[in-house]
This record gives sequence, structure tokens and C-alpha cells, in this order.
Amino acid sequence: MDIISIFEDLARIPSPSLNEENVSKKIMEYTYNNGINAYYDDYKNLIIKIPPNDASKKPLLLSAHMDVVGNSSQINICYSEDKKYIETDKTRTLGADDKAGVSVALNLAIYLAKNPQIKHGGLEIVFTRDEETNMSGINHLKFDEIESENVLVLDSDALGNFEIAGAGYTKLDIEVTTKLGGHSGNDIQDKKRYNAAKLIADLVSKLPNGVYKVENGFTITSCNLGSIVAGATDIGLERLLDKQREDIEKPYSKTLVSLSADNVINTKAYAHYSLRSSNKKYEQDLINKFNKEIEKFNKKYGELAFATLKTTIHMLPFEKSPNQKMSEIAKTAGKKINLSVKVQSFHAGAETHVYANKLNKYNQKFKPVLVGVANIYSMHSPNERMEVESLKKGFEFIKEIFLEYNK
Repeated sequence: MDIISIFEDLARIPSPSLNEENVSKKIMEYTYNNGINAYYDDYKNLIIKIPPNDASKKPLLLSAHMDVVGNSSQINICYSEDKKYIETDKTRTLGADDKAGVSVALNLAIYLAKNPQIKHGGLEIVFTRDEETNMSGINHLKFDEIESENVLVLDSDALGNFEIAGAGYTKLDIEVTTKLGGHSGNDIQDKKRYNAAKLIADLVSKLPNGVYKVENGFTITSCNLGSIVAGATDIGLERLLDKQREDIEKPYSKTLVSLSADNVINTKAYAHYSLRSSNKKYEQDLINKFNKEIEKFNKKYGELAFATLKTTIHMLPFEKSPNQKMSEIAKTAGKKINLSVKVQSFHAGAETHVYANKLNKYNQKFKPVLVGVANIYSMHSPNERMEVESLKKGFEFIKEIFLEYNK
């Protein structure tokens, strides 16, 4: 079977997060029929291992996730009128994220099984569960059983993307507390009764937001204000919960604001930020800027108002490896199939981040790269579609990387 047939077989099987058992069974069917060693780990991640036939070479790991965004409803595979794209009947997602990656990795295993004359240092493949929701699959993986040092995570949305660094994700939470509250009528003339909602708005206006550092045209570090919550919201929330569901108008956040107590001088206010960075120094520089503004705030208001900053690491970054051998291999492989390879960083999270902060069987730090093996559009939506020829070329790309890696 060819790569498109494999993809169609897998894409037809619903596999929402933590309900991947049917698609994993189909993968196991492929491996069994081709004499390939595959097994489940304790968390039902699926592991494939093709042993080396040349002890002088090193193994390579391919990784992709089996779950997709969507539910367990039927998936009807269609083609666009010009036959250039695989899509669905628009009732749900296609799941090319990441069954394109799964198909390519599986097809490479089959290719090697059918071509035992190819000399290599071994191929390891990990198909994880629950990437889209909680990344519990990758976090339950037994990394000390993996021999490879270099990892290709086949989960980018554009063919030829070769992403060698990825931003970490840190959450920043600011809390402002004032000492004196009061009635917005009777006490409004008292200048010591600062309103926490107004103070946090003033503070946020002085804090960085947006792109902070750019290198070679790519965003390396940024922060984003996610929300400001203030205005006696506990009272508003209680009123919202007391209302009948049919009486609640959307958007709910606007309704909540309208129900808040505007006759109270607020004593609590909160702001929530995300900070993304693939450079730890730049991240710390940005956090320092937040801390300096908060220090100024606390000095200005003394005992009457106080601000705190809490940082929580949501996902560690993976930083650019000093050894860019894999990038050169990818470029060489790309030239062989007339594919332009884009070596770059990306500003979001993926399983690469977990690999980058783990050690393999030999206590080596993994060197992951996020790779695009197909052009996927409108990902995670009913309009999702995948370019057919791009997946075919994506398989050739990964095959050529593997062959070049084992020269």
C-alpha cells in the first residue's frame, strides 16, 4: 500500500484524545502484516523498533501522536473537485494533525522491512496518546528505554519546515490588593481608598505586551495579556450562577461584568499573562521587567496597595542545539527531491519540548526537531484539508533524511 492509502485508513478511524485504541489497533495490524516489532508501553503509547543491521551507525527516532482534535463521530473522507486535497464532508475535522506524521513514520518502517539490504543503525518510532489535550502520552513515555539521541517529531503543518527551537510557555499571574475598600458613594472622596481595578489597569499599561525579541525574522520571546479580572467579580459570579440558564446572555463575560457590584471600591484585581520564549535569557530579562514595574508600584503605594507576581512554568522550551548536523542532513535530503527546507524556530508548544528536557537510555540529552511532512490547512476545524502530493513528498523527505543520516 502507498502512503495515501495508509493515511486514508488511519484518518477514517476517530481517535479523540485518550480514545486512540482503534487507530492503534490498525497500526498494529500494519506492523504485524509486515513483520515489524511493535508493542504498547504501560500507557498504551505504541512503540516500533526496527533493529540495526550496521553497528557502526546510530539509531534515529521518529515521533508522532495518534489522537486528533474531534470527537468519536464518523469521519467521511472526501477529495476536492480537482483531487488535489483530502478533506472531509465538513461535518468534523480530518485529523491530518497528526495522522500525516503517523502515516509517514509507519510507511518508513514498512519500507525498511521490505528493503533489508539498506544498512542503518536502527529506527525507533513512538506514537503517543493525548497530545492535543494534556500531553499525558509523551509524559508517560519511558525515555530511558529509547536509544536514539536525534528525534524527528513529525507534527508541523507545512511540508519542509524543519524547526530546531521552540518557545517554552510560562504563565504570569499578577494580583493587586488594596487595604481600604468601601462604598462608591459614601467613601469615594477618601483618597486613601484606592480601587484595585483602576490600579491594575494602570500597572498593566506600563508592562510589556507583544513581541519582545526577534532573531532572523522569527519571534523568539513574547508575552500576551490574557485577561484582567476585577470589579467585585465574586458578587457578579454569584448573581450569574443564580440566574436561570436561559436568562444568561452571551457573551457570558459581558453578562458577568453587568452583574458586578459597581457600588463597591474594589480591593482585589488580577491579571493573567502568557510568556513564550525559546531563549531562557530573554525570558528572564522579560520577567525582570515585570518585577521592576511591580517594585515601583509597591514603592509608590506603600501600605495602601500591594502587587505580587507569580510565575508558573507550563512548558519548558527547547533551545537550539549547538550541533546542527541534522539541519544539514535535512537540506541535503531536500535537494535530492527538489524540496526547499526551511530551518527555523517556532513560537508554540509541541512534544519536542518534552524530548528536549529528557535523557535517553545512555543519559544523552535528546536533540529534537519539529518537521513538516505535509501541507495542512484549516487545522482543527471541519474545513481541514491536506494537500495530497505534499504527503507523498513528505514521505520521500523523511526517507531521504533517514538514508542520508545512515551514510
